[in-house]
Amino acid sequence: MAGMMASPRIVVVEDEVAQRQMLVQYLGRHGLRVTGVADGPALRREILRDVPSLVLLDVNLPGEDGFSLIRYLRETCPGSGMIMVSALSDTIDRVAALEAGADDFVSKPFEPRELLARVKSVLRRANAAANGDLAGPKVAMGRRVLDLERRLLLGTDGIEERLAPGEFNLLKLFVENPNRPLARDWLLEVTSHREAEAFDRAIDLRITRLRRKIEHDPGHPEAIRTVRGVGYMFVPKGV
Repeated sequence: MAGMMASPRIVVVEDEVAQRQMLVQYLGRHGLRVTGVADGPALRREILRDVPSLVLLDVNLPGEDGFSLIRYLRETCPGSGMIMVSALSDTIDRVAALEAGADDFVSKPFEPRELLARVKSVLRRANAAANGDLAGPKVAMGRRVLDLERRLLLGTDGIEERLAPGEFNLLKLFVENPNRPLARDWLLEVTSHREAEAFDRAIDLRITRLRRKIEHDPGHPEAIRTVRGVGYMFVPKGV
């Protein structure tokens, strides 16, 4: 209806028919526009039709697996939230999902209410990244410049790189708290709206990914420094 804001659009990528239908129906009952597809080609067609707010996808899919699709999504619709779902729950799979660019990882079997909470959390973060009122337009970070208004990393060669919502929100927190050690658990809670679990490496993985993008030497970071026993600290240039 004209004048009304459309609810977020979600695409569920799941090859098991019963699981896909359950997710579509459950999320749809909570005010979300949900489309279910079975594989990568169908997902690509949906993206061409209308870029989703969030993609919820299984790891084990026929043909192209979820890790490959996550990397494709990060290039084609970087502003969309992405949650990976898998029957495999060991640390290696969680690490691989986050390294590929997922905003969150959910293990099967899952409680539908928990999944809904995670979906809403990722949607909030993506929306905040898109509409946040930020302190300044551009901030130098290592060898790159963070454009806060457009949510881009800029290089000296003019190349622009879009950031995933989780990446942008993490950099935004650092910009808002320069020269202050920020605890890992706090960073995870603020950017992911969940408490850290035992041996949770989500923040460490995002920091590693961001260092590759902004540091002159990721092995010896100068912009985002490790504070032993605490977490991380953003040190602006010249400090």
